[in-house]
Amino acid sequence: MKAKELKEMTAEQLQEKLKELKSQLCTLRFQHAINQLENPHTIDAVKKDIARVMTVLRQKNA
Repeated sequence: MKAKELKEMTAEQLQEKLKELKSQLCTLRFQHAINQLENPHTIDAVKKDIARVMTVLRQKNA
């Protein structure tokens, strides 16, 4: 997800996206723990997406 796309979203949409990404991260961690995850680098990508969403949210609230 690009930061430009996130900046166009409203705060409510960003909150929903953040919730969705956090649940996806939880699922990926569980799959990784039971060795069903094909690409463990997706966990890093989701973490970075979460950080991007949180950064844009902070910018909108400031």
